[in-house]
Amino acid sequence: MADFSFLPTLTTSDVDRAAQLIQLGYGPSTSTTTPEDLKRLQQELFEMQRRPEAWGLVIPLLNHEDPNVQFFGAHTAQVKVARDWDAFPRENAEQLRDLLVQLTAHSIAIGRGNFILRKLFVAIASLAIKLVPGHPSRWPGWILSCVQAFSEQGGSAERIHQFLVIVAEEVGTADLLGASKVQMQQSLRDAIPLVVQAITSSVNRSVSISQFQSALLTLQAWMTIFPSSDLLPFIPILIGLLDPSDDNEAIFIAASDTLQEILSKSPLSDGAATKTLTEPLLVWLDSVGSSIIAQTIQNNDVNEVSHSLSKLLVALGDHSALYIAANISSSIPVIPGKTKGYLAQTFLRLIMAYTGLQGYYGADEEESALTLDFWYLFQEALWSTEYFEDPEDDVPPPNREDPVQVKMAKEVYIELVKVLRRKVAFPPPPTGWGKDQIDAFNVYRRDVGDTLINAFYVLRDDMLSYYVGELAQLLADEPNWQDVEATLHCIMSVQEAVDLEKAPQLARFFNQDILGRLPTTGHNRLRRTTLSVIGTYSTWFTLYAKASDTPADPTLLLNVLNYVVTALTDPALCLQAAIALRNLCDTNRKALAPHIGAFGQLHDGLERIPDSEKSKILQSIASVIEALPAQEMIPPVQAIVSPVVQKLVSALQTASTLPDEARTMVILQLEILAGISKGLTRSSEGPYGDADEDDPAVQAQIESIKVAREDPRMQQLRNDTFSSIRSIIDIWSTDAEISHALSDLFKSITSLPSDITLISQPAGPLLELICVAAQKQLTATWLSLAAILIAQLNPPSYSLVVKSAPVRGAEAILSHVLPVLLQCGLTALAVPGAMEANPDIVQEFFACMDRVAQDFTKSFYTLAPGLLDALMQCAISSLALQERYSLVAAANFMSNLIHRSSLTSELNAHKLALLASHGRSITRAILQGFAGVAPRSVVPNLIEMLGALMNRSSGTDGGPATVAHWMQDILFSVRFDFRLLSIFTSLYRVLNALDADQNDFVQSKAGPETKKEFIKAVLASRSLKKTREAAQQFALVARGLEGSSFGYASVVAM
Repeated sequence: MADFSFLPTLTTSDVDRAAQLIQLGYGPSTSTTTPEDLKRLQQELFEMQRRPEAWGLVIPLLNHEDPNVQFFGAHTAQVKVARDWDAFPRENAEQLRDLLVQLTAHSIAIGRGNFILRKLFVAIASLAIKLVPGHPSRWPGWILSCVQAFSEQGGSAERIHQFLVIVAEEVGTADLLGASKVQMQQSLRDAIPLVVQAITSSVNRSVSISQFQSALLTLQAWMTIFPSSDLLPFIPILIGLLDPSDDNEAIFIAASDTLQEILSKSPLSDGAATKTLTEPLLVWLDSVGSSIIAQTIQNNDVNEVSHSLSKLLVALGDHSALYIAANISSSIPVIPGKTKGYLAQTFLRLIMAYTGLQGYYGADEEESALTLDFWYLFQEALWSTEYFEDPEDDVPPPNREDPVQVKMAKEVYIELVKVLRRKVAFPPPPTGWGKDQIDAFNVYRRDVGDTLINAFYVLRDDMLSYYVGELAQLLADEPNWQDVEATLHCIMSVQEAVDLEKAPQLARFFNQDILGRLPTTGHNRLRRTTLSVIGTYSTWFTLYAKASDTPADPTLLLNVLNYVVTALTDPALCLQAAIALRNLCDTNRKALAPHIGAFGQLHDGLERIPDSEKSKILQSIASVIEALPAQEMIPPVQAIVSPVVQKLVSALQTASTLPDEARTMVILQLEILAGISKGLTRSSEGPYGDADEDDPAVQAQIESIKVAREDPRMQQLRNDTFSSIRSIIDIWSTDAEISHALSDLFKSITSLPSDITLISQPAGPLLELICVAAQKQLTATWLSLAAILIAQLNPPSYSLVVKSAPVRGAEAILSHVLPVLLQCGLTALAVPGAMEANPDIVQEFFACMDRVAQDFTKSFYTLAPGLLDALMQCAISSLALQERYSLVAAANFMSNLIHRSSLTSELNAHKLALLASHGRSITRAILQGFAGVAPRSVVPNLIEMLGALMNRSSGTDGGPATVAHWMQDILFSVRFDFRLLSIFTSLYRVLNALDADQNDFVQSKAGPETKKEFIKAVLASRSLKKTREAAQQFALVARGLEGSSFGYASVVAM
């Protein structure tokens, strides 16, 4: 018996209390325990386990008669090793090692349960991670010694395999770096002969199913550790175990699972070992796998063996897609009578069988979805072969017949296209499906759509021609509407891959032979899909007309438009119809502009369209209006906007008497007005949409819009609109839904100078309205809008000729707006806990201030005394927030303010005064953020701030050395003469003056030497890269992450 006198001794009452807590907290009695009691019991148990004396609980709890108590004893051993190892006496480590192995061996011998043994195995692995690394190792050959100890106590092969699995899992996920990781991995490699022998002995002779399964689990756990030479001998064994007979189902599944792991995760993954892995599996599929699939199809039933085979096929396809593609027509024999080409084609036939299983996905089968990813990999593999032309190549290939490989590949994908079209068809109504089943089938259809895109890259025009021809054929006879809808879904799914400038097949689709034969009443699913196809391909009409030598039939677009308009009044279809109409009008403005009269009729019938879609309809009409000459736009704009403004006025008049109805009306009309504003905004499809601002035609168009804006009717319309908005804010600015509607309107009704419309509102007056709303209730919505409108006061220029300049009077507007926004923000955030409770407001507040810092830097230095100081103090305190985006916004604001204030001599003087007042506080917040006060994810942003401080702390104060002085003053309590830093020969004396670590810096793992090295590196740095490296290292040490893979990942992420 191992000596356990080194463990703390607990009184019998302590042990009994622990057992009682476990039984009350985790035993059957919990059914009568309240949640509060349970939480209290578990907390008391947790506190007991945290105490150093808890080591003494392990043995008495393991010896208890209650399995729950025994489990907690094993769990305590694991937890104490993993979490409290630093406090354990080093001189007793070997004794603990021997005791833990003996306790585990004894538990195996007396038949403890799996859940207890697993905890003990984990505890041993955790202890090995602590003891194995080092020279000399305190546990050499630990795996072999444990296995011997367990075997000597009668441990079965099953138990040995369970231990080996946990060893591989725990060491594989251990947080180790450098030499420690290398040494632990070597300890695993040293045990490979033992593990190979254990697996081999359990699969090469008649053993129990459970032992066989545990051996294969060991192989799966160790295959990433094994070299390929140790894996290869198992492959023929595993393939030989793939016997589909009924009495071998469990063995078949276990062997299949292991082969799947080998194909995907072992050294033999990614297409390796074609002779010893790919080809033997292909031969087995031809001889045995084919019969399994044939039986599956015959019985129309996927049993467990067939399901496992489908997963094995998918794994082989992922592994060997390149082999299949390269050898699809190869005549090289693999075995007598079986060529590589034959086996590759057999594989494709078998996986196609699973892709096209009879029945509906989710209701009758679930295997078809597993195979979809293979068709993407196969298409990519085909492209990588030398016989496939690059579809992105601008140089057309010479006219020649496709090679046989291409023909075969196309035949495969033609079959796939047919199969998938069948698979995405809904069953005839009534389906009897619930919502979950319908949702799952729709997800499957979307996944099939992605696969069809891969098929399109192989088949190109042939695929679109097939589907359009299929539609024509279906509609020629008594159509099966489910098949028609499925074909429409397939056409819609491949749109992103279709070159719309070279798709004449769509002319046939949109004519009366196909679209004209589709139903316009009933058949809601079919019509929804048709509308989605129209919306998806809406750009074809303009793009094909531009690229084609023959003019497009102008009736096509109008026929399509009529089909869409017909569906607008149907509540079940109005959403898809409105979206399709919006897309058609937005992308075909010029072609539809001559028919503006027809849109007047559509506007007249607006009351028959559901309210939810009216904004889309009016946006569609506005899009067509935008294509008219500026002067011709005035009457229709007035016609569609005036009724909206009048309804707003009417709603405002009834706000006090019918508040709910008025509010609903206001929201609807604001949405409609936003839609009209979006529609009137210049589109890239328009006559000058893609032109440069310097283009005279663009300039002329903008000027014509400006002239039309001066028309008294448009001026009055804009004035009425603004008055309504102002009244709405006066009444409902605190209403969340109306604020959201106003936000959308403000974004669409304001614009940069190049996108101005007849109803665009200037940013300045709207900013003042936002200030009114913010004074009533500050929200992230108002702050976000303020940032957008401030940016419009200083618009960017995309012209090489005309430089941008702030809008006239912009500085005056800012001088009024900025103090109001500042006062609102600072007042709201000054309330204790407000920053933590309102991260969205914090983020948008500093994003708004950042916008001002970039566009109107000087405005901050003309604020009333004390206001900028208050803002800086608020920003500095924000660097301690735990919400990432809030902190990043504050950091960006301060960095940009410091940077922009350094660009002119006038602002530089203000910057120096700013840093004199707040530089040290900023530096302190940055350093404390490095040390753990701020989230780890924002360390890169803090590093950028530190770099900005160093680069911009210039002038008579000593340049970057200023920041170094602040750093030493913060990191250490010792005060020293800053002038020493300007004397390079005294640097050694300065650093040595920092030895005393009596500092008031936030508690961290960084000691005096680490701090001194950090200051020294920053002072010597001449680039942000060097500063970043020094700061990253300091942050790792300060947070206690140095030498961990977690910490290493942090650095890589930065």
